[in-house]
Formats: sequence, C-alpha cells, structure tokens
Amino acid sequence: MRSLSGPRVRAPQFPARATWIGTAGQAPSLTDLRGRFVLLDFWTFCCANCLHVLDELRPFEDKWSDVLTVVGVHSPKFAHEADPRAVAAAVERYGVHHPVLNDPELTLWRQYAVRAWPTLILLDPEGYVVAQAAGEGQVSALDATLAELVAEHDGRGTLRRGDGPYVPALPQPTTLRFPAKAAALPESILVADAGHHQLVELARDGDTVLRRIGSGRRGDPFAEPNGLTLLPAGTAEVDVVVADTANHVLRGIRLPDGVVTRTYDLPAALAGTSTVTGAIPPVLSPWDVAWWPALGKLVVAAAGVHLLLAVDPVSGAAEILAGTTVEGLKDGPALDGWLAQPSGLAPDGDRLWFVDAESSALRWLTLDGELHTAVGEGLFDFGHVDGPARTARFQHPLGVTLLADGTVAVLDTYNGAVRRYDPAADTVCTLAAELAEPSGAVLVDGELVVVESAAHRLVRPVPRAELVRNGALSTTRPATELAPGAVRLQIRFAPPPGRKLDDRYGPATRLSVTATPPEALLAGAGDSAELDRTLTFAGGVTEAVLHIIASAASCDDDPLEPHPACHLARQDWGVPVRLVPTGAEVVDLVLLG
Repeated sequence: MRSLSGPRVRAPQFPARATWIGTAGQAPSLTDLRGRFVLLDFWTFCCANCLHVLDELRPFEDKWSDVLTVVGVHSPKFAHEADPRAVAAAVERYGVHHPVLNDPELTLWRQYAVRAWPTLILLDPEGYVVAQAAGEGQVSALDATLAELVAEHDGRGTLRRGDGPYVPALPQPTTLRFPAKAAALPESILVADAGHHQLVELARDGDTVLRRIGSGRRGDPFAEPNGLTLLPAGTAEVDVVVADTANHVLRGIRLPDGVVTRTYDLPAALAGTSTVTGAIPPVLSPWDVAWWPALGKLVVAAAGVHLLLAVDPVSGAAEILAGTTVEGLKDGPALDGWLAQPSGLAPDGDRLWFVDAESSALRWLTLDGELHTAVGEGLFDFGHVDGPARTARFQHPLGVTLLADGTVAVLDTYNGAVRRYDPAADTVCTLAAELAEPSGAVLVDGELVVVESAAHRLVRPVPRAELVRNGALSTTRPATELAPGAVRLQIRFAPPPGRKLDDRYGPATRLSVTATPPEALLAGAGDSAELDRTLTFAGGVTEAVLHIIASAASCDDDPLEPHPACHLARQDWGVPVRLVPTGAEVVDLVLLG
C-alpha cells in the first residue's frame, strides 16, 4: 500500500444516483462516512484476482471493523456485469460482507484514475486520499498503514468508532446455491454446490437430494468448489477429485462413505517451479479438473494464474502443461502460450478442449503440446455471434462439454446460453438461451443436463433457443494517452518498512512486457530484471494494450531471525494506450510489497 505524499487530495464523491447493494436501500455518501476510514475496492466479478483480494480482506475487515468501512466499487468489464441483478448475485455468491456500489459507467474509475482490476484506495476520516495500491497481496502493508493512521487520527480527535452502513441481505433457502459443475455417477449426479461449500449427490432426476458431502461452512473442507471429475476404477485411492477453488487445492473423495481422504496441495506441488515471469503465485484458483485418459493424469484449469496443470493422482506431483502466467491469447508451443482464466475442460482423445473465460475463447491443447484457438480474439472482444468460427463470439464462458456426435457444447455463461461448436464445419450455433449464468453441463443417459448457476438448479431438458440477439461487443476502458515513438516505463517499488530486497538467489525483481497487437512495439518487449525500460512504438500505431507483469521478492530484515519470512509482490496490468502528439512520455506504475 503506497502512502501518498504532496498536497492532500480530496476524495471524489460517490455518484448521486448510484445503485447500492448491502445497505438496505440506503445510499451512503462520503459525508455520511466522515470520521471513519474508507477503503475503496475497485473490482469486477469476472476477475479471479479481484476474488483473491476479497479473500485477503476478510480478516482485515474484521480486525478494523470499528474504524473502517470497505466499499466495493463494482467496475464491470463485460456487458453482463453491468446488470445490477448479476452484481447482487455475485455479492452473495462470493460472500461480500460490505457495501457495494454498482458503477456500470466507470464514473469513479475515471475520477480516481484507476488502471487495473483490482485497485484499493484508502481514504482518511477527513475525506482525503491517503494511500493506493493495485493487485493482490496488499493486506500486510495496508494493515501497517492503517495502524499508524488510526493512532494519528485518534490523537487528533477526528476518528469516529462504531458500526458502518453494511446491512446483510437475508439468505434465500434453496436446495442448491450457485452450483458450478456436475459429474455423472453410475446411478446419480454429483454437483459442486459452490454457494453452499458442499458437494450434493442428486438422483438421476436432477432434483432429489441423496446426500451432502461437507459441512456447508466455508473451508470445512470446501470453499467455493467448482469442477469435479470421476477417476477410472483403480487409478488411485480416491474416486472423485474436486477443484476446491477458494482453498486453491484439489480434494480426493471416497464415494462409498463420502469422506475426503486426500488433499492435493497444488501450491506445494509447484513450489520451486517458475516461468519467465517468475515464481508461480500460490493463489491458483483451480476452476475445473478433468481426467485426460490420453495423458494418464488429471488436468487442472488454474484460472488464478492462467495455467493448465497436469497432476499425478497417485503421487500428487504437478507440472505446467500450458501457459506462462501472462494473461492473454497466444497460440503455438504450449509452454510459451498465453491463457486467460481457463475455467472449463473437456478431454477428447489426443485433444483437450478448454474455455478461456477472460478472452471469451474456446481453445484446445494437443497431447504433443500445441495450443490452438477455435473461437476468440482477445481479452476485450466478446459478444453473442453465431456462424463461422473466425467471426463467432462468446461472453465469458465457464464450461465446456463434449457431445456424443463429436461437437462441443460451450456454456456461454455471461450470454446465458448454450452454444455448439462443430469442429468439422468450423461453425458455432446457439442451442439454448435465456438461462441464468450456465456454468457446467454433463451428459446423463445421452441427454445434456445444464448447471444453471444463478438460478440454483440443474436444467433438463435444455430449452431450445427461440430468439437470439446477435452482436459483437468490446470492452472500452479509459486509455492512457502516450506520445508516439519512445516512452519510458518505470515500475516503482520499495520494500515495506522492516523488509529488504531478497537477492540471495539472483535478481530480486523481474519485469515482463508484451503488447496487443505484438507488432505495436518495435522495442521494449520481453523480460528483464530491471523495473525501468524504454518502449518504442511502431510508426502508424494509434492504439494498443500493454501487458505488464512486475514482481519483486523481499524478506523481513531482522538480523536476529535465522529464517526470516519472505514475500513476493506481483502485479499484472493491462493498460490500453492511445498514441497522440500531446501524450505523456512516461508510464509510471507502482508495485507494492
């Protein structure tokens, strides 16, 4: 968390007609919150990094609840995320226990000059901006900053203690709550019931509950489970493997008694593994898991770090199958390719189909390690378009299922649709529409059963599409205006108080820069240890997106501690730029420890 120096800046007010969630119909203003610290969390519910920050903030919010109000400022990327009903559902789905302001026009994003999801901005009790940070891993620095400022404002008499404006909504009792994906068992259907933090076994009718696995309390043992897969008999000592998403692990279940007998600790299994962008963060958010017979291993869609992993179900050993942790869409050799929150898997012989949610893409990985894209253009292009695959569009799909005829069903989540891709014809059509965030599907007795997540149910038979609104869309974010030609990129990093850079095993910092389109940069793309470089744009380029990943390792600076705790600060930025003669000659970003 970077404390700001220089002239004090008064925080812009909340929009007067903003829609609020978690305030019992009230619309609090910054004036109403005067005397309390306010932490603005700019987020959007499609973003795995934003969900990680929500988890990081839970204990922090509890600790400082008498002096701090956290306000989530929902700043959507996708069209579906601008719907206030979808935002309200996401607030419940992800257990957000603070007020959320829905800002579909990105009004506050512009006023606070935000550049990335997620961004945190701290306001003091007098209504001034005092600190800001982008990305994950900010809580320890934020905690230290707040401790100093609370003491200061306590002494000045400007601090008001007590409760904030948050009013929880009444929970709705339903059999399933935000179910994510399902798997067919010989006599039943097993559902990952993410909102209840459980697995639920249903009869083949998709409605009758046979049993529940897990206590239903977050983290005991599940936290937002999503994908699940049945292992071939005799493969391991477990029958079903579950992607326990918010715990960042896999769980192995013994079906006869429903006992969790194995935890596959993915962060531990990947310890010491790194890519060109540095060490792999531990917040993997496994969104799906599938048994790939041709590989003889489990495959994991690690949405939080933009990777596909292979896991041996017996030894627990893990390796990277595809991706570099750079978020984007790039085909070719799998270990040099870019993924964007892979979220659904469907093995098909020597081919593994998967959907990349953030690039709204259907892609496949070959057994010999090549990435290909069937449908999709990039991080900011989406929509609902049928027809030839080269022009077809999805919107943040979360699931994919192989159909009996060799075609592929795509759970086009934010379009509320089931789409079908035909590899032979290379075309896309719509099978079903008007669904509430479909996120998974399974074939049961030859029939497609869809997990309609935001309607809290399984759907069979799937309703046929009647009226489909076709249209291509793109995300428009405020662009940073830069001068054509050469500009300087500088990433500012200073270890927090009590820490020092950790260069025991090589350079402590790392910077990776790419661009969309790649030809926009004549020079400056690539990887280096230095956090400062010159970027040279190609002549004739007027717009581009810079993809910037910076990391820095630091350790506690205590000479009496033989094994000091070490920390990795890492942030991804996707910065839209527009090149104009009057643009800036410096891109100044802050990496916080």
